Amino acid sequence: MSLLNRSKSMKLFLSHLILNPIIYQQSIRLVRSFNSWSLAIRNASSPHKALHLYSQMHRLSLPFDTFSILFTLKSCTHLQNLPLIRHLHSHLLKLGFDTHVYVATSLLQAYVGASSDDAHALFDEMPERNTVTWNTMVSGYSKSGNVEKARNLFDGMPVRDVASWSAMIACYMSNGLWENGLVLFREMLLLEDLKPDRVTLCSILAGFSHMGSIGLLGKSVHAYTLKNGWELNAELGTVLVVMYVKCGYLKNASHVFSLMEGRNVVSWTALICGSAQHGYGKEVLSIFDMMKQAGVRPNELTFTGVLTACARAGLVEEGHGYFRMIEGYGLKPTIQHYGCMVDMFGKAGLLGEAYEVIRTMRLKPNVVVWGSFLCSCKLHKQFEMAERVFDQVMETVKPENDGGVYTLISDLYVLSGKWDDAERVRKLMVNQNVKKTRGSSFIRSGAGF
Repeated sequence: MSLLNRSKSMKLFLSHLILNPIIYQQSIRLVRSFNSWSLAIRNASSPHKALHLYSQMHRLSLPFDTFSILFTLKSCTHLQNLPLIRHLHSHLLKLGFDTHVYVATSLLQAYVGASSDDAHALFDEMPERNTVTWNTMVSGYSKSGNVEKARNLFDGMPVRDVASWSAMIACYMSNGLWENGLVLFREMLLLEDLKPDRVTLCSILAGFSHMGSIGLLGKSVHAYTLKNGWELNAELGTVLVVMYVKCGYLKNASHVFSLMEGRNVVSWTALICGSAQHGYGKEVLSIFDMMKQAGVRPNELTFTGVLTACARAGLVEEGHGYFRMIEGYGLKPTIQHYGCMVDMFGKAGLLGEAYEVIRTMRLKPNVVVWGSFLCSCKLHKQFEMAERVFDQVMETVKPENDGGVYTLISDLYVLSGKWDDAERVRKLMVNQNVKKTRGSSFIRSGAGF
């Protein structure tokens, strides 16, 4: 067997077995169960369990094969534990697996998430590289934001496959160079031997929302999927839904959503949040009900979308009910959930209820929460209510960090006829070198969520 020949320790082990028939019979059972160790590591319930099994093999002096090592490295990649990866690297060197291209590439994938410097050093030392090795390094540079090195590596690849092009396009898109990503995507379309796949399209679509011509470009890519007869899986369908809702094409988003296969919580949440941002309050609640009927459990972001819809549509009673529902799903309210409640009560003129949410919330209110509350006080001319929280706001928010809130406080003092206090706040802003802006978007629009 090739996996036995790969280890020098296995050869020595077998030579001892032949000399002793009893040990030989016992070891036959050991060899038969050898593959079960690799299988156990692959099916381990957690990375820590996989490492425990790997350590057991070491303590029992069982020879390692490529599969047990590959499965261990794969399970530990998500931990991003640099000392652990270096320890495994050292052990692989002792075992003589450092020249094995698949093992080295798997080790490179582990390093990419933990240390770009270590990954680069390993890549340079590898005597043999395959296309997956190069793609892994391009993705590594992308994650660290080093687009130039990623492109240089991409240009220097001896062979590029679809994953190579997808990795480089994703690098541009994830680092804000959307035009560069689009240019490379167009170059890829001109290739005769390679065509984009779902991963490529997901990368390009994710960047379209930041570009001015999102509608035309997005529809073109969507047409490309239809032309090729691709089924809309959860990943590609969700990206299309997000793209359409961001440019206001709710009908297109709903149509794509209805055609999707295997809709998950991310898909449902994308449609809910997109509809909420465009003010479709009651429609959001209907979608949420359908989601529950489909047996999909909502997450924290789902409830943020639902509460945002309630706040924008003035559905106070419904919003209060959904807020109480959060803990019923085993979730804890986040600062966004509390902010939505403050915004919802504030817009409805229920300033007392809004302040009660702030007073009793488990988290420390941030600038967005306070800004939303003060905007509501200004909207409903509740100046005394606003003055009750000025001291708390100024303890939490510093003028050099967000002068917009201080501008709002000054405006509220002016509206209530307290010019001296307004001038005091303005001088405080000048002394802290606060830029003369209107601050955050919630002050400009009167809504924080």
